Amino acid sequence: MTDQLIDIPENPIPERTTSGTFQTRDGKKIRYATFAPAGRPHKGTVIILHGRNECIEKYFETVRDFSKRGLGVATFDWRGQGGSDRVIRDSMRGHIGDFYTHVSDLEQFIADIVLPDCRAPYYVLGHSTGSLVALLATPRLINRVRRMVLCAPLLSFSASSVSMRTLELISGFLRRIGFGRMYMAGGPRPRETRPFATNVLTTDRDRYMRNAALFEKAPELALGGPTVSWVHAALQAARIVKGRVFMANIKIPVLIVSAAADTVVSTTAIEKYADRLRSGALITIDGARHEILQESDTYREQFLAAFDAFIPGTDPTP
Repeated sequence: MTDQLIDIPENPIPERTTSGTFQTRDGKKIRYATFAPAGRPHKGTVIILHGRNECIEKYFETVRDFSKRGLGVATFDWRGQGGSDRVIRDSMRGHIGDFYTHVSDLEQFIADIVLPDCRAPYYVLGHSTGSLVALLATPRLINRVRRMVLCAPLLSFSASSVSMRTLELISGFLRRIGFGRMYMAGGPRPRETRPFATNVLTTDRDRYMRNAALFEKAPELALGGPTVSWVHAALQAARIVKGRVFMANIKIPVLIVSAAADTVVSTTAIEKYADRLRSGALITIDGARHEILQESDTYREQFLAAFDAFIPGTDPTP
């Protein structure tokens, strides 16, 4: 694991940063960072929950966006990725057995780091897998988190030739017969950065190359494809959060932000989910790809405007 935050010229570490590790109840070391706000008055703390194969450093720019608004940030790398302990020996395989393990780690992060060290009120910003974990954790976050903004939540894969239920059955079978740690999608991470033109995550070349430079300096932060067990756990979590009773019990106000040009997760599934969610609202950003916070200014500014309108008190002070 990598305890220290990685600093590169294109992506310097923000000022007023504290970083370290905390140890989970089962002995895993999780890398975290907190960022104090620069703007005044202080308006609370945003807990950022990353997507798969992301790390704290990818959100430095977003940290600065929030800091100007008087918002602090608290974030951590999920176990199995970034600078946190890996789950299996092959550190390049994205692996987890159950997404409730992520929920437990989130609960401990809030109890051990956020509540003692970060200013209330608390908000959640999730991306993709992080948005799915946030939804799964919602029953345990009531009375702690005031509102949640969820970008491109992983509720259904975009380009799958089989149904989510069929994929869950297949991955479950493979896991039961001993193939849980096998790659189910992709494979080892390529040694060289893929050309920008081949990426499906962002239309912004500069931000794409910035993230590429980060992983070239610190390849230990990156992952290859997900394992059978990771895919199965994600599918199980998605099925749980889409349950009628589960959705009826989501009491925290939620703003869902989808990307119209997303080819990683299903925008149609997200829109249907938001329509069913009693406490939810939806904004779809036309033209944006999956990683909205790594997107071009045109799309990021739309996201930030929606964020400012939804999170109480975060409008810039005149």
